[in-house]
Amino acid sequence: MFQHLDRYAGDPILSLNDEFQKDPRRDKVNLSIGIYFDNEGRIPVLQCVRDAEAAMLAESGPKPYLPIAGAPAMRAAVQQLLFGADHPALKAGRVVTLQTVGSSGGLKVGADFIKRWLPQSGMWMSDPSWDNHRAMFEGAGVAVHTYPYYDAASGGVRFDALCEAIDRLPPRSVLLLHACCHNPTGVDLGRDQWERLVPLLRRRELLPYLDLAYQGYGDGIAEDAFAVRLLADSGLSFFVANSFSKSMSVYGERAGALSVVCADAAEADRVYGQLQATVRRNYSSPAIHAAGIVTRVLGEAKLRAAWEADVAAMRQRIQAMRHSLHATLSAKKPGRDFGYFLTQRGMFSYTGLSAAQVDRLREQYGVYLIRSGRICVAGLNTGNVERTANAMAAVID
Repeated sequence: MFQHLDRYAGDPILSLNDEFQKDPRRDKVNLSIGIYFDNEGRIPVLQCVRDAEAAMLAESGPKPYLPIAGAPAMRAAVQQLLFGADHPALKAGRVVTLQTVGSSGGLKVGADFIKRWLPQSGMWMSDPSWDNHRAMFEGAGVAVHTYPYYDAASGGVRFDALCEAIDRLPPRSVLLLHACCHNPTGVDLGRDQWERLVPLLRRRELLPYLDLAYQGYGDGIAEDAFAVRLLADSGLSFFVANSFSKSMSVYGERAGALSVVCADAAEADRVYGQLQATVRRNYSSPAIHAAGIVTRVLGEAKLRAAWEADVAAMRQRIQAMRHSLHATLSAKKPGRDFGYFLTQRGMFSYTGLSAAQVDRLREQYGVYLIRSGRICVAGLNTGNVERTANAMAAVID
């Protein structure tokens, strides 16, 4: 029955993480997978999450299925987090939100929705982008293309080329954009660039699809929602998938959401209904435990304040590792400019290392990163950053 199946090669990042786990070297360093580790190399358990779960356990009762769209309280909390409590789009009923199985679940639900209701629309993503963006949209039957983004020479964004490419897209094309902390490069659009992009999106009648997986790791929780609020202010219709995996350190809980901003409340009602139909055909309803954590942390003042402090501490630690990496590399290779480590934002950075250099790092020094040269800066700590920098310097020509 199944002899005709092709062998699955495996996800490149998760497969590399498996290889890291099998490596017997005690001084190995894992900079491959997108997980935040603390300075001791552990996945932190935030106290606000502990407190939320303790309260949930104390009130433990029946665990029925959630509604298809998820817990109403969580969905309302997500809307206020993304758009601000008093945003006109919320008051007008133009925003619908679903609790999803991580932001990946939100992306896939949105992709299925687009294939069903905008069947001729293709999706354009940045070059490069997170590999699973392509996989999820192609898996939904949506044709996937790329637009220019990263400039290897300058370490910035090819913004003029990006705009020229977007200006040629067919109407109703889906434009996937990273709201902050671009994965894999760490290179974000500036506020002025976002503002210049909005009239182009409107004129070309495009459908933006924002991925916001790292809110709080860039400039701050509210600051990292700038693009979401700008597009909502502009009156454009768009999607935004967001995640709490990193910001609340609840990876395995699969706590995410998908929001869609529509032209008016009547359109939003139709979109909401068809999104529910899409979920029903997929995983039927999301997880009750994830909803409880997010709702309590966002909704209770004491837990919210503790969470915001935790996210700030994580962001600051990542920034400190960037500075340490930059300082050591600059000292080892004084003729080379490593300033991009300081301007890139969030968990990830493009190192500029070739695939061959990445292989040498892994084989000779036990430093693991994916072959594109992307590193997860959150995998660095005071105990391994200097060794990592020295290893990188050793493989750089």
